[in-house]
Amino acid sequence: MAALGAITGPDLWLPILGGALLPDIPIFIFYAWTKGVEKIPDRTIWQEAYYRPFWQAAVAVGHSIPLAGAIAITGQIIGEPVLIWLGISAILHSLEDLPVHNHDAHRHFFPISNYRFISPFSYWDPRHYGRWVSLAEWGLVLIASAVLWSNMSSWAGRLVLILINSSYGFAIFYSRNLWRNCTESNCSQPQSSESNSSVEVGKSKASSKV
Repeated sequence: MAALGAITGPDLWLPILGGALLPDIPIFIFYAWTKGVEKIPDRTIWQEAYYRPFWQAAVAVGHSIPLAGAIAITGQIIGEPVLIWLGISAILHSLEDLPVHNHDAHRHFFPISNYRFISPFSYWDPRHYGRWVSLAEWGLVLIASAVLWSNMSSWAGRLVLILINSSYGFAIFYSRNLWRNCTESNCSQPQSSESNSSVEVGKSKASSKV
C-alpha cells in the first residue's frame, strides 16, 4: 500500500487498501462462520475445516492473480482508476504471499492452474522459520505505516493504519499461541489433498529426471 500510495497519491488510497484486503476476505468470512456459527475449536478450524473444498475454492478465488489482473485490465479498458489500482494492489498481496506459505499455500493461478508454490518459509509456522518471518513482516508493515502516516492528513486513514498494525500484532500472538497448544496436543501437519498431490507430482518429476 505504501509503494502504490506513493505512486498514485492519497486520492486512490482507498481502492489500494481495498485491494490489499480483498484476497483475505474469504478467510475472514470462513473464520467468522466456523468460529461464530459452527462453534468449531480453533485447532480444528485450521487443521480440518480450512481444507474443505468449498473454502479452498473461495480462498483460491480471493488469491487468484489472473482474476485480480482481469479486474485491473477491465479498469484500464473502461477508464476506471479505482478498478485498476484495486486489481494491482490485490496482485501485490498475492505476490507477497507466495514466499511465506508452506503447506497452506494458495492456488495463486486459479482458475488457469491449481498449482501451489510450496515455500520453505512460513509467515506463522515455526517449523518453517515462522517466528522470524512474522517479525520481519510486521516490521515492514510498521515501516510502511510510518511512511503513510506522515503523508496522511485524515484521522480516519490513520485509524485504519492503527487497526492494521494492531491486527498484525494480534495475528502473531494468536498463531504462536495456537501452535503452542497444537504442539502440546501432538497435532499433525495439515495438508489439503490438492497440496499433497502437487508435492507428489513434483517428487515424481524430480525422480524421473534422475
